[in-house]
Amino acid sequence: MEILLVGSDNEFMRSLINKLNKEGHRPYVLTGNKNQVGAYKNAYERYRFPYDSDCLKEIFDSVKPDVTIFLGVYDYNFDWSDPRKESVRFLTALQNILTSFSTLKKGRFIYLSSEEVYSQSYPNDIPESEETSAISFKSVAITQGEEVCRNYRQTMGVDTLILRMDHLYMLPDKDQGDNPVVVDSNICSRMCVEAVRTGHIQANANKKFSLLYVDDAVEALYKVVNGVELKLNLYHVSSGELIDELKLAKMIQREMGNGVSIIDNTVGNVLRVVLSNHAFASEFGLTIFHHVGDVMEKMVKYVQKNRSSFVQLEDVGEGRRGQLKQRLRVIINALIPFIENLICFIPFFMLNNRAVGSRYFANLDFYLLYVLLFAIVHGQQQATVSAVLAVAGYIFRQMYHRTGLEVLLDYNTYVWIAQLFILGLVVGYMKDRLRTIRNETRNEVKYMESQLDDIQDINTSNVRIKNMLEVQLVNQNDSFGKLYEITSSLDQYEPSEVLFYAAEILAKLIDSRDVAIYTVANRSYARLFSATSPRARELGNSIEYTKMEDMYHLIKEKRVYINRSMDARYPLMADAIFAEDEMQLILMVWGIPWERMTLSQANMLVIIGYLIQNAVLRANRYLEALENQRYLEGTRVLGEEAFRSLVKAYLTARNKGLTECTFLKVDIGAHDIEDAGSQLTKLMRQSDYIGQMQGTIYVLLCNTNATDADFVMKRFANIGYQGYIQEEMNI
Repeated sequence: MEILLVGSDNEFMRSLINKLNKEGHRPYVLTGNKNQVGAYKNAYERYRFPYDSDCLKEIFDSVKPDVTIFLGVYDYNFDWSDPRKESVRFLTALQNILTSFSTLKKGRFIYLSSEEVYSQSYPNDIPESEETSAISFKSVAITQGEEVCRNYRQTMGVDTLILRMDHLYMLPDKDQGDNPVVVDSNICSRMCVEAVRTGHIQANANKKFSLLYVDDAVEALYKVVNGVELKLNLYHVSSGELIDELKLAKMIQREMGNGVSIIDNTVGNVLRVVLSNHAFASEFGLTIFHHVGDVMEKMVKYVQKNRSSFVQLEDVGEGRRGQLKQRLRVIINALIPFIENLICFIPFFMLNNRAVGSRYFANLDFYLLYVLLFAIVHGQQQATVSAVLAVAGYIFRQMYHRTGLEVLLDYNTYVWIAQLFILGLVVGYMKDRLRTIRNETRNEVKYMESQLDDIQDINTSNVRIKNMLEVQLVNQNDSFGKLYEITSSLDQYEPSEVLFYAAEILAKLIDSRDVAIYTVANRSYARLFSATSPRARELGNSIEYTKMEDMYHLIKEKRVYINRSMDARYPLMADAIFAEDEMQLILMVWGIPWERMTLSQANMLVIIGYLIQNAVLRANRYLEALENQRYLEGTRVLGEEAFRSLVKAYLTARNKGLTECTFLKVDIGAHDIEDAGSQLTKLMRQSDYIGQMQGTIYVLLCNTNATDADFVMKRFANIGYQGYIQEEMNI
């Protein structure tokens, strides 16, 4: 299936993409943001356009999705910090998406809602029939989004579905740790981040709810995606495991250790909001694989490992004291190199004083070593500081024996200072340059790694296409030579048998057990000629094909109809066979899996139809050429030889389950066969046959059982002819 996902890049989106890829579907993504936000790894195609873009209709026309999933409240493109403003943007985006989707006239639209539409306390689990009780701007916007979907369903016939997820939770995104929308997206991540930021967790034991992990939500959503005929257009998805904030806080405290305290804010009345999953579970089945206790251990480790991504300056500790501590920590970290420089200056100053009168170390410049050391370790900035300290120490030592003026007037002092600064700054510059090159290299490696991820995505897509082409090439049943070889076998059958075996051959080539061939009786109705299974007969022996608008508009234009909406009123695929621009036959196929309802399969059906058409036309021309020999002169009564051949064909087809038929023997009394045949023909359908065998009139009723044959016999009796059902052995 082609599935379009609409929303931002988060764990929910990534899990959904991985699930769809694993099941062999093609996930397309409409990001809702034109900027490069999120990689959307493993997505088949990405469309980076905002929701108010004018090209949304072109995107839907290009993808032609069988299912469209809008993340809704779980879409982080919407910042609910200003809910009044964001609610307008949210509803406008939904309207634009639904308007573009409705132009397709196919597919299903799934809108993801949440338990936030209920703001009151409910003593029992909340069923889908319960009226919403939204209060806040955000919850009202979510509720109005549901109403928009319902309106499109009722007024425009769009197949929309609403899924309410009960307290969905997932890991917070470390790359967006400063985004409050991401951090506060669910109560579990909010408590974990609050614990590492402030050292304690605030909890209210009166708030009771049920938590649903993102992987379980994806499994439930996938079941809905695969659903053909849904009983409801609104479902609740919930784990059904009741918990309160205090119990959840204790779980987090136990995983984080004693460094985290719990502030019990239990006040007010009990607020219980738990969605009932009874309707969903009874229709689709629901198994919860991830329980809160197991996921909390994983979430706490993740948040602690990426602590720096979630902890901000203004969030550390409570009040000004915590902020002051964090500011002092930043200042101390910046001062450490300077303090280190001052401390190291003291031993080098002492070594330099001892070396002045030494016989062995008089020519060793300890100040130069000191400057070079800090230039190599810390770079140009600390080299400058160490050079200034070294100059001060040198002048201070020289003033032991000379005045300050004499030291300043000595050109050797300036030569020594020049070499000290030149060497220190050059080495420091090289150190800074190396550090810059290393950082640039690291950034380039990260960029190349991201490029590699994109290449891997492209390669995955290419491999998937390559495998599909390999299967198509290896499978000899799909080759044109094989198709012609099988369909040409129709030439060996009698003209009256061609259409029966055409259905059998079509079922073999298309790899489906459910195939039906209808013959067009007039410009409105078609009669069932042959079918390979009971399912292929479900539409009935006679259909008004012009009323099947979705199918009729395509096949009359000589195009293949593909039932991508899985409408039970239509076959999964259909094609028509024409003769001189007149529709003669309609080929219908059921029992095809989703992955094979492709353009390639449609083209193969067209080719098989043309090959069958050739065999049918040859048979019809042969019968037309022998028409004078087949019928009694001046009547539509088949001669004995022609009728026996026809009877044999129908009996063989009936024994193979390709058709239903009933034979009647008609007692014409003293009437002439020609006169009786003329009268009986007027009471028969165009698809039935009348013939003469051993001087007696027989009637062949196509696609008719014994019960339906009673109606025909009553008509015959009304004009004085008695009919009797004949068994096969008597015929």
